[in-house]
Amino acid sequence: MPSSFSKSANHLWRLLGRNPTAERADMSGRYVIVTGASPKSLGYETARILASWGASVVVTSTRNAARMADCLKADLRRIGADEKRVTAQLLDLCDVESVDGFATWYRKNYGDRLHVLINNAGVHKNILTPRKKPPLSKDGFEIHWRTNYLGAFHLTSRLLPLLKRSGLESGDARVINVSSHLHDRAKNEGLFHATEPYHSWDAYGLSKLALIHFSFEIQRRFADRYNLRSAALHPGSVDTNLTRMAVPGGRTGGVFHRIGCALASLVLLSVEHGAQTIVLCASKQPLRGGEYYDRCGIAEPSGESRDEAASKRLWERSDEWVKTLARPGGNDDEQI
Repeated sequence: MPSSFSKSANHLWRLLGRNPTAERADMSGRYVIVTGASPKSLGYETARILASWGASVVVTSTRNAARMADCLKADLRRIGADEKRVTAQLLDLCDVESVDGFATWYRKNYGDRLHVLINNAGVHKNILTPRKKPPLSKDGFEIHWRTNYLGAFHLTSRLLPLLKRSGLESGDARVINVSSHLHDRAKNEGLFHATEPYHSWDAYGLSKLALIHFSFEIQRRFADRYNLRSAALHPGSVDTNLTRMAVPGGRTGGVFHRIGCALASLVLLSVEHGAQTIVLCASKQPLRGGEYYDRCGIAEPSGESRDEAASKRLWERSDEWVKTLARPGGNDDEQI
């Protein structure tokens, strides 16, 4: 695990040095899903860029999809891009019916056309109080694991037939998983056995390690046969809704909010810079799949993530869970 000092030094370099950007690509005719795209988020900025480059983009949020769509469309109009390229839909990755309903809605409206799935949505709870009792989802899972990893796995499994068909027809389909450098806090043992004592940062890192395993296993299983590639990435430490703390209301809250925003701008990347590696992985031709990206280039993830046996075991266990969710009369081809 890299030392805290080396991580801090690397982050400072990102802030003070030149921030790499993704080279503009023609995304015309490409259909993209970006999860977790509320305003001022990485997903929002990613969707805005890809739509302005010609992609047809579906964005998701757990609430207020109409507001998200209105904001994106307004931003696209301001830069002279086609606002009709963006559609918004509600999606709660912790809710089985929501995931299944979204997949059904997408097929109904877009058929088999899906070239890029960007699993960006995520949570990081109890940032300042990491040793509190583990927060759980409604169905009893630790919340980081359920949202950041299991929800993404479930959604991908429901959309896999579309991705495979699009890969065969176009020669290029992708699953892009937004991970984090904090994945190196976790060990593979934690993927299969609960570890004590609980720490929310470790739980977050574990979910992000699982996403890297997920990407590498997609690449091994589907790249050669279906032209379906996958990559995981670290976007940087970014000033988004995920990193903002709740503040009290009223005038005092307003003061704290302004101070917090000013401090965040000094120590965190902007969403514009943070989105660049996501955009690159979604658009670069050709993309080298089965890799971990950082600062718009290939980087080296933790050694734990390169354990193919752990990747396969995690895949099989996750797939078994998804199969327990299969609806009566469902199509087995919808399973990964």
